[in-house]
Amino acid sequence: MRFPRSCGTLLHPTSFPSKYGMGDLGHEAKTFIDVLHETGQTIWQVLPLGPTGYGYSPYASYSAFAGNHYLISLDLLQEQGLLSGSDLRAAEMPLTVKADYEASYRMKDALYKKAHRAFLAQIAAGGGAFESFKEQNKNWLPTYALFMACADANGRKPWNLWDRGLARREKASLDRARKEFADQIAHYEWLQFEFYRQWYELKAYANGKGIRVVGDIPIFVDHNSADVWGNPHLFEVDKEGNRLWVAGVPPDYFSETGQLWGNPLYKWDAMKKENFRWWIERFEQMFDLYDSIRVDHFRGFDAYWSVSASEKTAVKGEWIKAPGIELFETIKKELGDLPIIAEDLGVMTPEVEDLRDRFDFPGMKILQFAFDSDSTNDFLPHNFPQNCVVYTGTHDNDTTIGWYAQAPETQRHRVREYVRSDGHEVQWDLIRLGMLSVADQAIFPLQDFMNLDATHRMNIPGTVGGNWMWRYTPDMLNRLDKNRIRHLAQMGNRLPGGKK
Repeated sequence: MRFPRSCGTLLHPTSFPSKYGMGDLGHEAKTFIDVLHETGQTIWQVLPLGPTGYGYSPYASYSAFAGNHYLISLDLLQEQGLLSGSDLRAAEMPLTVKADYEASYRMKDALYKKAHRAFLAQIAAGGGAFESFKEQNKNWLPTYALFMACADANGRKPWNLWDRGLARREKASLDRARKEFADQIAHYEWLQFEFYRQWYELKAYANGKGIRVVGDIPIFVDHNSADVWGNPHLFEVDKEGNRLWVAGVPPDYFSETGQLWGNPLYKWDAMKKENFRWWIERFEQMFDLYDSIRVDHFRGFDAYWSVSASEKTAVKGEWIKAPGIELFETIKKELGDLPIIAEDLGVMTPEVEDLRDRFDFPGMKILQFAFDSDSTNDFLPHNFPQNCVVYTGTHDNDTTIGWYAQAPETQRHRVREYVRSDGHEVQWDLIRLGMLSVADQAIFPLQDFMNLDATHRMNIPGTVGGNWMWRYTPDMLNRLDKNRIRHLAQMGNRLPGGKK
């Protein structure tokens, strides 16, 4: 599927400057959307919105379908009459450029329970929106809510370490848990109702401003998730829930031992027998949440690196063929056009490229990768195809200022020579390069528009702690050079409707 010539910003909602310790879906999100509109941008790209576990990574979620309920705005709950002004004043936290997730979670847990009680009092007088939501999401919501309630009761231990009957989903154990944890199950269902209500309202606001929202779908799901617990027959786990075969990537230039991700692999034969039902439901949900989707680790739909769960590294593995063509043909038949961006970074093969091109999915071009070799580098703009998305960097990259500061002088020289500048505003040099490139879509991390250094990086792959926490402050957004962004969008013919 082809996309219009356009530009936008990569920013996760946790990075909004909320007063409550972390970004949320409230008024600051709409202020950001207004800025996108003012600057001629028509794309807002986010990271996965699922509920996160240890480490706060959006790519390690308790569910492929649920939303992160900690993104629910307290301000919007107050406007619904579910919280008081004094509740919010007591909940305010210092506004910093690092989210304080632990403190925010503790405070929000208490206020969400209070808001839920107020909600129950409201609906006692009538109203079926909540019941309609549960009916519309019955394919995943009951399993997710029960999973989370059981996880709470088990200290958030992985589900294969729970009581054996519960881990194996034996009927008597499930019935007992539903009865024992009924209140907590209802609470998790309500949290999803509120998350989806607030998200759909925000997406409608963005769409009304001409902004398309690009989501992100990780190819694999976390072992400790409602998806694996609820559908063990679709994943490489044994009868006790232990992983058998896990995902990763083999050794390469960057790592002698490869990367061992640990996600359980899919049982593709079992999925095919169900006509890829789980995948169809997953993509249908994502296309409802977003206007288009970036599919992470796209090459895994052609072939994936399979490693025994007993291995300590990813060295001893093998490539296994995946049914990517059959999968996407089936999804397309069920859902129609597939507005997908293929994350095709890393070591590609002709087969992966053929799969991407067969469905006309645009790939990704990262400008920070463009200057470590010669003029044949695929990430240099003169080698771009039109059907691609150009970025200065992604959530896994340093900010452009940070990258340039640490790059070898040979790379820095190539940058200066290519963009014909002295490198003092390298972030704007690369933004201009992307804006003027042939790529249909150009998307840039907000940190680059804000001229920020390495201390504002979102994630450092392979490290634990300190990631996913970056936030901006209102004054940082106020200092944004809106005229410069709009001018570059205009120069690159990326304004909506080809405006001047």
